[in-house]
Amino acid sequence: MGRPGPNASPTLEQVARAAGVSRATASRAINGLPYVSEKAREQVAHAVEVLGYRANQVARSLATRRTGSIALVMSEPGNFVLSDPFFARVLRGIYSGLSGSQLQLVLLMTNEQDEDGFARYLCGGHVDGALVVSLHGEDPLPSLLVEAGLPVVLGGRPLVRVDAPYVDVDNFNGACLAARHLIDTGRTRVATIAGPADMAVGMDRLSGWRRGMAGTGFPTDAVAHGDFTVEGGAAAMRRLLESHPDLDAVFAASDLMAVGALQTLQAAGRRIPEDVAVVGFDNLDIAATASPPLTTVRQPIEEFGRTMTWRLLAQLSGEAGLPPSILLQTELVRRESA
Repeated sequence: MGRPGPNASPTLEQVARAAGVSRATASRAINGLPYVSEKAREQVAHAVEVLGYRANQVARSLATRRTGSIALVMSEPGNFVLSDPFFARVLRGIYSGLSGSQLQLVLLMTNEQDEDGFARYLCGGHVDGALVVSLHGEDPLPSLLVEAGLPVVLGGRPLVRVDAPYVDVDNFNGACLAARHLIDTGRTRVATIAGPADMAVGMDRLSGWRRGMAGTGFPTDAVAHGDFTVEGGAAAMRRLLESHPDLDAVFAASDLMAVGALQTLQAAGRRIPEDVAVVGFDNLDIAATASPPLTTVRQPIEEFGRTMTWRLLAQLSGEAGLPPSILLQTELVRRESA
């Protein structure tokens, strides 16, 4: 690490490169802003001293001003997000939570061709904070954002350890309620269409279903995974009928997958609920209009969006004593399918 030439003033980018941090983190450290680790502050201070960097007052003023925008990051392809009613209701809740804040919302959806550019944009000082929804597997994005000093709130429990708050719904106990309801109605061969195995929501609802079945003495081997779409639910239901033709009930981990299951069951000549009872999860509008109307587990989707937004805005305003995680309750909504 050395000083620039005699006629060159060191830039913020050079300081960031020398310190091994992002430009946004270097800017926050130099201007005494929060959300910078002690290690990063020390690295930036050392780089400033060695390079002889001097931030001018105009640059300092610009660095301490906020952008007036936050990002909503949907870790799904755009065509999936725009066709899924769950995300529409999350977005409605977020807009409600932003009411009166004068903040603009930037919507970002996964682009597999430029994932690095996706992270660079968020870490480049374009937004004041981010809401990140629908994480899969060991997605490094939350850790990258935290390391860059960007305030972040996650929608859903992350599968990997990350120093960021999250808001979730009680997927485990909601699925447990669904399983026990099916048992209470006299069903003995209960299957489940679980969500993706690389998402906490899929794992938690599957674990909850197993907990609800525990102690009944009934088998729990009738499991198929879907992708939270109608088509995915229909395909999973076909696999379950082939491998477990004696099933008399199914818990689908989303309403869209439950509707797909209804279609497959009806095409196979199974009466609902006489032959097979069906329970979904979400309580989307489609649940009440399904044929027959769908018994489901209600999750407060718009409240989920509002709560994420409140948590991020509270963090941005410097409130103390904020909870590291928030869990919203679920409840069973009984209709004719079970």
